[in-house]
Amino acid sequence: MSEAPPVPPAERAALRRLCAREPAFAAIERRAGKLPWRTREAGFAGLLAAIVGQQISNLAAAAIWTRLRALLATPPCPRAFLALSDDALRQAGLSRPKIAYARGLAEAVAEGRLDASALAAMPDEEAIAAIAALKGFGRWSAEIYLLFALQRRDVFPAADLALAASLADLRGLPARPAERALRALAEPWAPYRGLAARLLWHHWRHVNGRAAFDS
Repeated sequence: MSEAPPVPPAERAALRRLCAREPAFAAIERRAGKLPWRTREAGFAGLLAAIVGQQISNLAAAAIWTRLRALLATPPCPRAFLALSDDALRQAGLSRPKIAYARGLAEAVAEGRLDASALAAMPDEEAIAAIAALKGFGRWSAEIYLLFALQRRDVFPAADLALAASLADLRGLPARPAERALRALAEPWAPYRGLAARLLWHHWRHVNGRAAFDS
């Protein structure tokens, strides 16, 4: 995995405003080091990466993504993906359901039913709905794409267990907040909820010594 670049200046200024609202965030970088600015490719590649990362560890996702990228052109092309056999995709590490979801994504992009380039111009909720309409994509996967591929500042994937665990650890809560509760807890951080998510993941990686998934 390549080293992530530093936080862009505009986002650094927004982080300062966020930390002024949530003092517990201000200490994260002092303990865990500077927040890396992690991104993913936009378009088909980033959406495919979202499928790869579903319900597995970051290390496993990174290993599968490396093997999958070795099979594809640069940048990954949906028609090239569709030309790969199921056996090749299984050897890369994709499960049977993920193969089906990824093929559905590739077909939607190749046939023009999903215009991945148009997502960048859509408001957050409209883009999330367009992505989540694809089989195998829920709100979490769509939010992850908006956050890392489109670098949306206010998208908060509240279904993410690591975010819930990180906030529980940071605030000393007795249990991880459920999705609805976590989304409500994040409301005061708007319009910087995406930055809050990045900080919370950074904190949780530091606490657990885990790696991130860089596409």
